[in-house]
Order: sequence, then structure tokens, then C-alpha cells
Amino acid sequence: MKLFFHKITNWEYWPFQVLYFPIYFLWAYYAIKSRSIFFFNASNPKIKNGGFMMESKKQIYDLLPPKYYPKTILFKEKTDLKTIADAIIEKQIYFPLIAKPDIGLRGSGVKKIKTINELKEYAEKANFDFLVQSLIPFKNEVGIFYVRHPHQKNGKITGIVSKEFLTVIGDGRSTIQDLIKQTPRFQLQFDVLKEEYGHQLNQILQKGESLNLVPFGNHARGAKFLDGSNLITSKLTNMINEIAMQIPEFYFGRFDIMYNTFEELERGENFQIVELNGAASEPTHIYDPKHSVWFAWKELARHITYMYEISVENHKMGVPYLDYKVGMREYKSHLIQNNKIMNF
Repeated sequence: MKLFFHKITNWEYWPFQVLYFPIYFLWAYYAIKSRSIFFFNASNPKIKNGGFMMESKKQIYDLLPPKYYPKTILFKEKTDLKTIADAIIEKQIYFPLIAKPDIGLRGSGVKKIKTINELKEYAEKANFDFLVQSLIPFKNEVGIFYVRHPHQKNGKITGIVSKEFLTVIGDGRSTIQDLIKQTPRFQLQFDVLKEEYGHQLNQILQKGESLNLVPFGNHARGAKFLDGSNLITSKLTNMINEIAMQIPEFYFGRFDIMYNTFEELERGENFQIVELNGAASEPTHIYDPKHSVWFAWKELARHITYMYEISVENHKMGVPYLDYKVGMREYKSHLIQNNKIMNF
């Protein structure tokens, strides 16, 4: 009951449909103006559906220069373990590594794999195509939202979110399970963590010892999002713009980046792109607990307006909007895919 009231009184935990309800009216307005429900398709012409649904992460990685992202291999559903093992050896991907759906949603199905047996279990259970990636060695993560209109030579950063991972710190007395239950944000993840870690949660951490239970910054997996938009500098903007300009016809989306220090990130050193998200990107700095739901609605409206303007401009230059029948078929596939991953 305590967790229930925590979710009700903290809007960041509200269901997606509830949070976005006022935004649907703005979407309808833009759909009428553009005469297409699926106008978003034109926002990033080289990404399937603009990056709004059913886009392949591997295909997006392939648009990036390889130096910017971790070693990545795509495996089809039901690929046998020997084929997977041979491929990761050839690619020099070592344990621990990351496995995740090629077409995913909000961190579902993403797992840190520590042994060959865990990789075997993941591959046998996955009823979807999936990626295996090198574990990024950097400790910090940010999400950087980037927008550029097609007629502009340079884009801009419209928001930055910094992320605190789901990490517990020992006191020398409490078990990991007890430490998780001390924080409502962490306790909401308890069932998933129990399934993943099992009896390890009964261990007692020494005083001051920290343990990162979810090594990626995903809000749906317990990470705390903090508005880091004050970190926007001309130096960082130039660095991100330099990367974005190397991605064919990319105008709207969020770079999720892991890095060593912010100063190095500004210089374009010691970082890797976890993922590049397109039209479905959220300005995730809205989820900072200090922000009101009114702030969230304002930022969501601002970014959807950017997406609409970019799509219309590209459309005028010959980029077609997604056909209604094709769009509805893609949306149904999107629902089926999400159901697979949520039940993984």
C-alpha cells in the first residue's frame, strides 16, 4: 500500500497513457495539419519509421561511425549457442557483456550477461532478434536530446538528463534485499531483481561497499533521472553536432551516452553511445523528481512541436509520410513486439 501511494503521488511513475493524455490532443492537431497520423516518419528519413516504432537498433548503429558505439553483433531468434560463441570470440567481445532486444522498449529485455550459461539461457528464452554488445567501461551516463531543422547547418541540445544507477551501499549489517527495500524507487524493482539475483540478495555488504544492481541508466529499471540541462555548453553542443552531422538525415532524437568525465566528453574523448533514439525519444530530463507534471507537459509539447516542424520541412522536400495502412500494420507489429519483450 505504501508503494501504491508512492506511485500515485509521484507523477514520474504514472502510466504512459495517463502522462501523455494531454499530449494526444496536440498530436491530433498536428496530424490534422499535416494530413497524416504518421507524420513522424519524415523526422529522420534514414531510420525506419523515423525511429518511432519497429526500428532496429542494429540498423541505427550501422548509421554511426563504429568508433562511437560498443562492439555489437545481431543474432536472429533461436540462434544456437555455438554460433553465438564463435561470433563473439571472433569479434573479441568478452564477459561480462550486454544482451538486449534489437527492437526494444524502455530497457525491457536488457541484461548484463556474466557467464556462457547465462548467455545460453538468454538465447534460448529470447523469442525475438537480439544484440550482444561489449560492456561499456565508463561509469557515467547522460541522455542528450538533439534537434536540427533540415535547413540548418547546426543543431542544438534541447535537454540533458544525467542518471543515477540503481546502486545500494552497504552498512555492514543489512542484506542487499534489506537495502533495496529502504528506497521506494529501488523497492519497485524488487521482483525483477529477485528473479535476476536470487539468493545473492541475502548477502551482506560491508560498510561503504557499493553494488550497482542495474548497470544501465533506464528509468523503468530503477535509475534516478536528474535534469542536467545546466551542463549544456557551446563546446558540448559542437561535439554532439559533429557526431550528428555524420549520421545521414538525422534531425531529431536522443543520444544515450556513457562517459568518463564531463570534461573529456566535451572534448569528444572517452565516451561511447549506448543507443541513438529517434522520433519516439522522450526528453527524459522531465523525470527529475524536482519537476512538476506541468513542466513535463510543457517539455513534451515543445519537443513534439520540433518533430512536427522537422517532418513537415522534410516532407516539402520530398520525404513521404507513412501510408495509413502501412502505419497501422507497423503499429500492430509494435504492440506484438512489445508484448513479447514485456513477457520475456
